[in-house]
Amino acid sequence: MISYESFLTIPTWRFVDESMTTRTRSALESFAADDTLCHLVGQQISVPTVRTWVHNQTVVLGIQDHRLPHVTEAVSTLGNAGYNAIVRNSGGLAVVLDEGVLNISIVLSELDSSIDIPAGYEVMLAFVRMLFPEAGDRIEAYEIVGSYCPGSYDLSIDGRKFAGISQRRLRQGIAVQVYLCVEGSGAERAELIRDFYETGLQGEETKFTYPVIKPEVMASLSELLDMPLTVNDVVIRIQLMLRELADHVEIGGLKPEEMELYTFYLNRVFERNQKMLARG
Repeated sequence: MISYESFLTIPTWRFVDESMTTRTRSALESFAADDTLCHLVGQQISVPTVRTWVHNQTVVLGIQDHRLPHVTEAVSTLGNAGYNAIVRNSGGLAVVLDEGVLNISIVLSELDSSIDIPAGYEVMLAFVRMLFPEAGDRIEAYEIVGSYCPGSYDLSIDGRKFAGISQRRLRQGIAVQVYLCVEGSGAERAELIRDFYETGLQGEETKFTYPVIKPEVMASLSELLDMPLTVNDVVIRIQLMLRELADHVEIGGLKPEEMELYTFYLNRVFERNQKMLARG
């Protein structure tokens, strides 16, 4: 049996904490940052990296979401609720980002040896279990029916989902991303997405089957662990855990010599988003 923790126990980790600095910026900038790190880590220009990021009131839509029959009205309901909507050019469905949701990206290289998709998911599962020892093996990975953006690597405790995992692969780099609902009400976030789908469908049948959202199956970690856990608490836990896993931790954002690459990926991400919105 493979120990996925071995992927995490390495000589040097890089830690890019953007949990405060990205809040008021577009989530598209975070996708560009992860693409940049995928390139840098994949080509071994940078050591493996953990990046944390938070964005205020944003709903990230998948391509299928943008094909809803009444998508314009549905996006308007998000705007009326105070949420900005963007479209990512990849798989998956709508997810909610806000100040109580911490996103974590683990960026690894497969230049020397390949890491298959299930392994990428298992590495993140191991990381989250290590991060919350008070929950440990109570954290399970299987699809939570009735959650938003359901998938086989939904993370839950006692059948209630608090996180979802996705992957981005580029230039032999892998960014395994998780959104952790740390604070606030998981059910309220789910209600927002339920209303989005109800408005977007208005009872019409579609070729693609959209999830029927049941808010009661979603919760935040502070609710599930019955403790006053904050996003900042989790960021501190990550930093301390990386110091245990590695001999050395490099802390800091993108370096001046990496910014040109970031600008390239940022332009690409914004152009793709504009094309997706134009199709609507």
